[in-house]
Order: sequence, then C-alpha cells, then structure tokens
Amino acid sequence: MLKEKKELENIAVYCIDASIKNTATNCEVKVENIISETVNLRNKKIENSDRSDILSVNITTYVNKKKSSTQFTYIDKENTNVMIEKCIEATKLLPDNKFNSLPDKKLLAKNVEDLLLFDKSTISNEKKLEYLKEVEDAALSNELISQTNGSSFKQSKSNFIIANSDGLLSGYKKSEFSSFTDLVAKKNGSGMERDYYYDSKTYLEDIIKPKDLGNNAAKLAVRKLNPKKTKTESIPIIFEKRISKNILEILSSAISGSSFVRGSSFLKKKLNSKIFPKNINIIDDPLIKKSIYSMPFDKEGVKSEKMYLVKNGILENVILDTYYAKILNKESNGRASGLSNAFFEPGEKSYEDLFDCGKKLILITDIMGVFGNSTTGEFSCGATGLYYEQDSFYPINNFTLGGKIEDIFNNIVLADDLDLKYSKNCPTALITEGLIVGGC
Repeated sequence: MLKEKKELENIAVYCIDASIKNTATNCEVKVENIISETVNLRNKKIENSDRSDILSVNITTYVNKKKSSTQFTYIDKENTNVMIEKCIEATKLLPDNKFNSLPDKKLLAKNVEDLLLFDKSTISNEKKLEYLKEVEDAALSNELISQTNGSSFKQSKSNFIIANSDGLLSGYKKSEFSSFTDLVAKKNGSGMERDYYYDSKTYLEDIIKPKDLGNNAAKLAVRKLNPKKTKTESIPIIFEKRISKNILEILSSAISGSSFVRGSSFLKKKLNSKIFPKNINIIDDPLIKKSIYSMPFDKEGVKSEKMYLVKNGILENVILDTYYAKILNKESNGRASGLSNAFFEPGEKSYEDLFDCGKKLILITDIMGVFGNSTTGEFSCGATGLYYEQDSFYPINNFTLGGKIEDIFNNIVLADDLDLKYSKNCPTALITEGLIVGGC
C-alpha cells in the first residue's frame, strides 16, 4: 500500500526539525515512497517477476554557506537521527560557497495544480503476463521474427513530499505504466537484425494495445533485413522521431546552467543569438496534463512554468536551478529537475513531403554511440538506416554520420508529425546539408 501524504509529511517535518536542532542553519528534504511491479517474458515463457517497495529520504543540510546531502532508506527515527548527524558532520568539513542557498521564497510553488498524474487503476501480474503473451503472439506471427530478446510490463506508483526550513511542504502522487518488447528478425541467407518498441503512460487505459506493440516492433526489425553497405558521401539525412529527439538532447546538454558556468558548451556565447532558422521554436512545458514527465514544481520546490528555450530561432533561455542561477546572476527558472515536456513545434511539411528534397537521401532508423559532443559542437555517431533512391529504398548499416551540430541546427526542416512521447520530443527532421555519411 502506497504511503499516504500525512505520513510522508510527518517524516519530512521531523527531518527538518532534527536537522535544525543539530546545528544546521537550513535544510531541505524529499521523502518518497515508490512501489513498482515488473513482469518479464521471453519467447512466451516467464523470465522473472519483481516487486519493490522503497521509502527513501534525501536530506540536504546547510551550515551557513556549506552544503552536503545524504540519501537513505527510512527505517525509524533513531536511524534517521544518525543519518542527519552524519550529514551535518560532513557539511561542516566542506568549504563555504556563497552561492549555496535554498530557493528564493517568492519562487516556490504555493498552489499546486492537479496535472492528472496519478491513476488509481492497477494491473495484476496475471494480467501483465496475458498482455505480454499477446505482444509476443503478435510479433511471432510474422514469419521473419525468429525470437524475442525479452518483453516487459511495469507498473509504478509513487508519492512524495518535499519540504525545507523556509516553510515549503508539498508533494503529489504519480503513476506510470510501461510496456516493451525487443525482437530478432531473420531471413534465410541473411544475418539477424533486432529492433524494439515501447510505450509509457500515466493512465493504464492509455497504454498501447499489445498487438500494436508486437506488430510495430516486428515491422521495425524486419525492415533492417538484408542490409547493404553504402559509400562515403554528403547527402540529405532524415531522422525518425525516436532519433530526432536526440537533437533536443544535445541542445539541452549544451544549455544547462552548469555548462554555461563552466564555459564547457559550444553555445556558451550564443544566449539571445540565432542558432536555428527563424521558423524554429522549442518549448518546455511542465504543465501538460497526464504526461509522465510533467511536474507542478521542480525538485527544489520552484514553481513550474511553460518556457521558450528557442523562439524564432533565437536561444532565449538556459536550464537553471537555484545554484547556477545565482552564479549567473539570474533567477531559477524551475528546471532543477531538468526539462520535462520539451519539444520542437511541428513544421508545416508532411512526413511524405520531406522525401521530396532530392533524388537520394538516407532515413536514419537507429544510432550507436553518443549523438554529439555538446562541448566541442562536433557531431559523430554510428548509424543504421534506409537508403532512398528514386522511388525505391533498401536497408543499410555499419556506417557513420559526421559533421557539426550547428550544421544540423541551421539546416533542419521539420515535419508536422510531433508526438509527445518522451521528455524531449522532435518531429521527423530533415537535415538538408552538412552531414557526411562514412561508408566503405
């Protein structure tokens, strides 16, 4: 049974009071109970079933401008007192840092909006198993799917409270249901290829149907069969949505407060400057209802608000928590937990229209390695894809993509097929020029 709000509040308040009594000048704490259940299936046979029920406490203590944190599993008050004492002892050993502080009170969330982040529904392990068997039945009904690498269904429920010595005391419940399958495709006379598909939702009723999960994964694996090699050339590149989201991943790394403070971002001098075409807008909206990534406030308790990262091609904001905001002489923008529902606004072209850019192009369906280097701005990764030429296409593999991240930014054309599936989202994206395919 998930711990209720009052019980978590009592633990949080006790931790703060005990910390102040033990000479901490300030304190912040997060108390969280997470219960998760997972069933794993492989080739229609149950592999394992796991359940965890964890009540954790994360305390940060301040002694003037010294700061340190500790995390532990809650047992009782006696154990908690020991952990608090150890945390404060460690804090006192650290040097002063004038930027260490609790968030400004005026920025704290006061009225927490209900974002519909908790579903009371539950699914038994028997029903999870039925779901996964239907997934694998659908996948293996495709004669080119030889086996599964594993399928899983996970249900997670959590409740948490964050509090600090300035009076913050708030929290909420969250739920998540996720399903996954990984398949192997094989054709006589050729090697084996694999691919996967997954889904994750706040509400059980919204999770993908099992047949669709199995069929989608099968299609992705089968299309990789009989791959050819490709030559080295400069050619237009299209990133599928599950790949194009990495463009936002690399941007978020480059515009983190820590990167700007250390000067370790290739965009460190680009704030309020143009980094994308003027028709490109990138938004982070933590207040989208029923999204597993939404949050009414960040992990410091600072209220969440919709924010433009890039507007009309111009970099308008960096990702700031209290500490890095103070170093940069700014205010926290409620991103201590990072981005939530970040996305490129969709373009005006259809998915099909992107393929009209030239006689030849490559659709990237999978990548290997890091997508790019946010410090140097260099882009390089291994890739798998489909080579389109005239009205036909064939799979290719074992090639590299290289170039510069700024060339990806400057030459991007977006389709109108945005899905808010991840914490960072991008429609199908065409990069018209600037990338080099390294083949044989």
